[in-house]
Amino acid sequence: MAINKDTYIKRRARLKKDVGSGLLLFLGNDEVGMNYADNTYRFRQDSTFLYFFGLDYPALAAVIDIDADKEIVFGNELTIDDIVWTGIQPSLCDKCEPAGISEVLPMKELKNYIDKAHAKSQPIHFLPPYRGDHKVWLWELLGIEAAAQADKASVPFIKAIVSQRNYKDDEEIQLIEESVDLSTEMHLAAYRTVRPGIHESEVAAAVEEVACRHGNALAFPTIATVQGQVLHNHGFIHQLNEGDIFLLDAGAETKSHYAGDLSSSMPVGEKFTDRQAEVYNIHLRSFYAAVDKLELGVPFREAHIAAATEIARGMKELGLMKGDPAEAAECGAYALFFPCGLGHMVGLDVHNMENLGEQYVGYAEGQVKSKQFGFKSLRLARPLEKGFVFTVEPGIYFIPELMDRWEAEGQFRDFICYDKLKPWRNFTGLRNELNYAMTEKGARLLGTIKKPMTIEEVYKAKNN
Repeated sequence: MAINKDTYIKRRARLKKDVGSGLLLFLGNDEVGMNYADNTYRFRQDSTFLYFFGLDYPALAAVIDIDADKEIVFGNELTIDDIVWTGIQPSLCDKCEPAGISEVLPMKELKNYIDKAHAKSQPIHFLPPYRGDHKVWLWELLGIEAAAQADKASVPFIKAIVSQRNYKDDEEIQLIEESVDLSTEMHLAAYRTVRPGIHESEVAAAVEEVACRHGNALAFPTIATVQGQVLHNHGFIHQLNEGDIFLLDAGAETKSHYAGDLSSSMPVGEKFTDRQAEVYNIHLRSFYAAVDKLELGVPFREAHIAAATEIARGMKELGLMKGDPAEAAECGAYALFFPCGLGHMVGLDVHNMENLGEQYVGYAEGQVKSKQFGFKSLRLARPLEKGFVFTVEPGIYFIPELMDRWEAEGQFRDFICYDKLKPWRNFTGLRNELNYAMTEKGARLLGTIKKPMTIEEVYKAKNN
């Protein structure tokens, strides 16, 4: 399934209306060498460029000149030297036709167009760059040094993009759901593969093979580890042993470039230990406490607080916390065991539009992002609206370095039983993650294939 031409035309028309005037500059991504120019990383087009132009080719730029009512794509036609290595491709005009773009110019004309806009004192709107080559390109085009570019990026441009990309229509939700289904297949491969004696790299290979076999890519670097207390552990160096918990965080990006994002936790052996099962079930309680808060108009922060409260309650049951769990959640004491945010928006980026700024994407106008440990990692806090697609991912982690730091600093002694933590230092961590879309009827779980969640479902998946 592909986005149709009318959709791209309507997106650009609304963008012009929302920004109002000036020139909108879009920098497409180019191929980047890993260790020399011809040995490149996998090409991935900039997501905003994809959203408005749908051109999945390197070395392109575009402008929308609102004042002159022009939409132009800049790029170069392939030379015979290019064709020898890449094969024949459509002309630039033919590439642009499915997106409703009729005017194309050579890349060398981009600087001339920008200079003419400068000469007319026309506002030039650009987005905060996240790549080194874009920073150089902006310096060449606009004369703005790299260190100043983020601060000089156009806030009206950012907000106008967010106001569209935050809200997924049925067409986009279907594409995301396809990515979620493929992501679920990746996780099911892990359940079947995990066993004592193999290495993390073997599980990662089995998981990533699923995406590759279908001609798709990864939405983000896979996390496949028995060191689950390290939240983003991308190394695959450990052997799996009986009694370990294996944590997988992996997602697919299908040909549409929409992402799925799931995480799973499972025993390496046949079953969890009694202690692991107890913590896993506390985690499940926190997950569904958060899901119960997913209602239109309810801030996602409340779902985060609900999960944090249930985790604090569970830690109190284990003798590791004390006091009122709700107070522990509100004041931040829970973050010793749950130091990250509950979820984030998903779309063409696995953390959708994170390059444009969480304060615009995940927070409503006037809503202040906390600087407190735990809450500062909450990427999504705003009231939920129809069309939002997001993750729910509470976790429980036992991080020895964090325990030692907080105890030395005397943090939250009214809530944390530091004298009871020592036997738990090597527990590691666990989490599960699912993707949801907000509809008129409330939150809808995405995916036609069920990902195991309960302990019984986990055991069944491991034995299939």
